[in-house]
Amino acid sequence: MAVIDPAEEINELTGTLASIQDVLDLGVMRKQIEELGEQAAEPDLWNDQERAQQVTSRLSYLQGEVNRIESLGRRLEDLGVLYELAAAEDDEETRAEADRELESLKNDIGALEVRTLLSGEYDAREAVVTINSQAGGVDAADWAQMLLRMYLRWAERKGYPTEVYETSYAEEAGIKSATFTVKAPYAYGTLRGEHGTHRLVRISPFDNQGRRQTSFAGVDVVPVVETTDHIDINEDDLRVDVYRSSGPGGQGVNTTDSAVRLTHLPTGIVVSCQNERSQLQNKATAMAVLQSKLLERKRQEEAAALNELRGESTTSWGTQIRNYVLHPYQIVKDLRTGSEAGNPAAVLDGDLDQFIEAEIRWTRRQESGAE
Repeated sequence: MAVIDPAEEINELTGTLASIQDVLDLGVMRKQIEELGEQAAEPDLWNDQERAQQVTSRLSYLQGEVNRIESLGRRLEDLGVLYELAAAEDDEETRAEADRELESLKNDIGALEVRTLLSGEYDAREAVVTINSQAGGVDAADWAQMLLRMYLRWAERKGYPTEVYETSYAEEAGIKSATFTVKAPYAYGTLRGEHGTHRLVRISPFDNQGRRQTSFAGVDVVPVVETTDHIDINEDDLRVDVYRSSGPGGQGVNTTDSAVRLTHLPTGIVVSCQNERSQLQNKATAMAVLQSKLLERKRQEEAAALNELRGESTTSWGTQIRNYVLHPYQIVKDLRTGSEAGNPAAVLDGDLDQFIEAEIRWTRRQESGAE
């Protein structure tokens, strides 16, 4: 077995990082940071809270990205020095430390390289995620709630802000559905591979005979709409229902009927919002979510029409994409990429990067093959 020279690996990683910097264009990012910094310093910025949040969120994201890239460059330089020190002093402990750092850098630069693959029309946008319980009764409702926690924990680990718009609780346990946003640039491009059906196999905690239960939950991911999008909704096509927000066990969250449910009659799409105190605010948020779902529907229809012209078959939405098996053995396996993990507890606690990165690479290959 050939021994790979660490110096060669460091040179290769340095070249990869330089390519990433070219693709992401650090010069442009620094210029944007300067411009956004000036906007953030404006004394009247917070008079428009929505714009202020957009400015500060984008500024924080770009600063984090630039710091991340510059930090990787410094770590590569320090690693070369560490190997030289280990060789000069014939120090096995320092050599082992350098080897560990080399593996860590491979993973971190590989993860950053995945980011350069997000070049779709809407990939740079924030994401709206909806989770629905499917077949499996109370276990499916519990499973939907487990998935909600998994994604919120993933976002928390990344430092991405989230906002839960609506949670519909099931009668016995878990949730019927939930909708939330991930308010970070490239959230949609990062998460869009999570769209589909997720299958759980476990010993049911709700079965007094301790039998194994298979349950399903659907995940829907759409990009947040922007002012440049042309998504017109005719008021005559909407049914608006107002109801009282509720929590687990039917406990009232609000004392007024402020929650809003919108049904888009031509498509049958239903969205709800209950996180705001004001009925008007809830309706405005629900409209934004509905526009996001219609935008994604339009994108899918255009892609399907293009594939039909090419004579290609299209993959239907809602197909099963990942299995989470907790009994009789423990494994999480993605059915498209083949990526798998033997620690479901960590995955369900938000350790999703392995699967998300594999999905992005797989999706890019699929799209490149169709071009």
